[in-house]
Amino acid sequence: MARTMENGSKQEDGSKKARRPRRSFSDEFKAGAVRLVLNEGKTVGQVARDLDLTSTALAEWVKRARADRTNGKTGLTTEERAELAKLRKEVRELRMERDILKKAAAHSSGRRNTAGDPGPRRVEAEDLSRTTIQPS
Repeated sequence: MARTMENGSKQEDGSKKARRPRRSFSDEFKAGAVRLVLNEGKTVGQVARDLDLTSTALAEWVKRARADRTNGKTGLTTEERAELAKLRKEVRELRMERDILKKAAAHSSGRRNTAGDPGPRRVEAEDLSRTTIQPS
């Protein structure tokens, strides 16, 4: 009989695997794991099992290391990824600012709020047809 775990996953019948808590690893640990794959010729799956890692995490570390080693020929380098993240954040902020300004402009009548100055008067087409030009 399957039992439901605290995180909502099922176990024993194989329908869902229990999720392990998210872990963080130092840069030195990651570099060592990548070195085992790239320099010693071990497979990602083999190293992942040996170090109790998920193969997808290790594969991502290897992919990034290869990109750094080839100066971006096989993917984005660390510097390029950092710049891309910075630019994406800047674009997100600029879009928010633009949206705020659009909303402010939509709610604005376009006139200045100055005391005693009625502002420019709009001349309608009907007003123009009533005006007559006097010859001098």
